[in-house]
Amino acid sequence: MEKRANKATAKRRALGTGHGWTHWPRLALSGLDGGLRRVLPGRCAFCLAPGKSGQPWCQPCFEALPWNLPACPRCAEPQPPGSLAGRLCGRCLEHPPGFDRAWVPLRYQDEVASLMQRFKFQASPRAGSVLVAMLETRLADITCPDALLAVPLHPNRSRQRGFNQAEWLARRLAPRLGVPLRSARRLGDTPSQRGLDRSERRRNLKDGFDVAGPLLGRVVLLDDVMTTGATLDALAQACRRAGAEEVEAWAVARTPISQLW
Repeated sequence: MEKRANKATAKRRALGTGHGWTHWPRLALSGLDGGLRRVLPGRCAFCLAPGKSGQPWCQPCFEALPWNLPACPRCAEPQPPGSLAGRLCGRCLEHPPGFDRAWVPLRYQDEVASLMQRFKFQASPRAGSVLVAMLETRLADITCPDALLAVPLHPNRSRQRGFNQAEWLARRLAPRLGVPLRSARRLGDTPSQRGLDRSERRRNLKDGFDVAGPLLGRVVLLDDVMTTGATLDALAQACRRAGAEEVEAWAVARTPISQLW
């Protein structure tokens, strides 16, 4: 009987039950495949605890997300702790991008990176819905634009991936903002941007977009992840040629420069 009790205790500890219950969700999450996670509505997308007020996350996980603060207001590049709010980074002072402002609430790290990879490479609608919901929590103080435009993929790349993740996000965000969704097309199937520095990415994308005009007023460009900003920079220039007066760059997450090279 004692041996059986010891085995049961050991099993509970291994599973995170009993006194270790608070650690069970993260242990369970590591062992669940994406398909099972997608069929657990009402649960936190990060730890499987009950969601908060109908949201797909619990409060502790939401507060622990890598929020992009402080950040440069022009390019959303993460800044060191204690940096002055509203102060431009050195890169923007020296080489300002083609867009006027950037709004990227999260950093591409930890749980956000894992969620983004499930959305982007496994086409998980559950992950995509969580990303849209996270954007919406930070939109209360944002003035709605006159139009929303998703960063386009070349048709060849879109067929390979199966969908355009930026367009998927934009189609769900535009009606919630009450703004029209405009379109653009990528003129060439440019090589992968991975491994290229900022200047190489800009050369790779020069005159790479065509925007269906005319555009009026303030236009927001939407992407899933902002890396160096070169893609959004090139698309912003195309929007200005189509008549946009102001161009902002929005994304779910920003990759810190320190993670690139």
